[in-house]
Amino acid sequence: MNPNLQHLFAVAQQPERRIIGLMSGTSLDGLDVALCRFSGHGMATKVQVERFATVPYAAEVKEQVREVFAKSHIDFELLCVLNPWVALLQADMVLACLREWNIAPTEVDCIASHGQTVFHAPRSQQVRAGFPNATLQIGDGDHMAVRTGILTLSDFRQKHVAAGGEGAPLAVYGDYLLFSKAGQDRILLNMGGIANFTFLPGSLALDAIFSTDVGPGNTLLDAFTQRHFPGKSYDENGALASQGQASEPLLQALLAHPFFAAEFPKTTGPELFSPAYVEQAQQRSNTTALPPTDLLATLTQFTAAGIVQAVHRCFAAGTAPGVAIYASGGGMHNALLMSILQKQLPMCTFHTTADLGIHPDAKEAVLFATLANESIAGDPAAFGQGRAGIPAVSMGKISFAH
Repeated sequence: MNPNLQHLFAVAQQPERRIIGLMSGTSLDGLDVALCRFSGHGMATKVQVERFATVPYAAEVKEQVREVFAKSHIDFELLCVLNPWVALLQADMVLACLREWNIAPTEVDCIASHGQTVFHAPRSQQVRAGFPNATLQIGDGDHMAVRTGILTLSDFRQKHVAAGGEGAPLAVYGDYLLFSKAGQDRILLNMGGIANFTFLPGSLALDAIFSTDVGPGNTLLDAFTQRHFPGKSYDENGALASQGQASEPLLQALLAHPFFAAEFPKTTGPELFSPAYVEQAQQRSNTTALPPTDLLATLTQFTAAGIVQAVHRCFAAGTAPGVAIYASGGGMHNALLMSILQKQLPMCTFHTTADLGIHPDAKEAVLFATLANESIAGDPAAFGQGRAGIPAVSMGKISFAH
């Protein structure tokens, strides 16, 4: 047998596996690195996060990725060279973390690398008739494996697309395994660049579980903060938006997109919710002269409205009695946004995933480590039986280190 396959087989049979989960979101803040110890698989999965760090990206990295990010016209040669460049950059970040943690690469069984999304194109947002759902993440797994010397799983979203999904969100798989609880309806709300959540019914009924994008998270807030307040990359704690007054005409224009009425599950990205989308809504609502703080106040309300509408749609008569919402992602640090959500969803209780044993900032990296654990040691799980868009598949392409 090929030695690489022997190694993979041995890792799959171990009672425990040490897996590094990597996540780099659309905000381009940095690389989340979560060293996790797994035992079991499926509903018997147990995970302990041994180490976690977010390694910030240098300005040059952000600038290079933004040259190809969510744009229909790009320098194709730059995209080509960024694919290995991002992988090698992230691989060096992983190795630096391991050195700091005094852990040898040989003590890690595999890496689960999400890569960096540069374009997301579900059929619902395409203008190309006859083409399938599509998504593209750069950060080649082979380069990651060879540089680190560690077995690597990457490109997780492609199998989801190939099996009929839209490639996002993938949170339903890990959320179901790690956070379901009989007798308690839960919503796992992640507010990154795009806001999404997983609904976990207390009945544990597979046909009721789903994960969906619900609208923008931080992507528009970050973009307009950077535009109007040089030197600031985001609106910390919602402090700038708190100084403004939300515009109801602009808010209604922003909410007029068909995305918000589409059935669950659905997916979106910065390709749709872009600065141009906001500018067009301002023109339609005659609000182009809004002061920057009023604009940020409106965009904060916009993010909250997408989440609130989606939560209400999960439950009969527009109520969500006794539902526990567990927040994660950068948006949970925005005090204004969280206060709006709590005010508009008084029937829900609010927590963070720290209350479930996973640091909120580490959650997405842990998710991809969980997907890798399932791919290596588990079986395709029957998530979302009877529900379109949530295929039961194992995800992640395998790259050997040698």
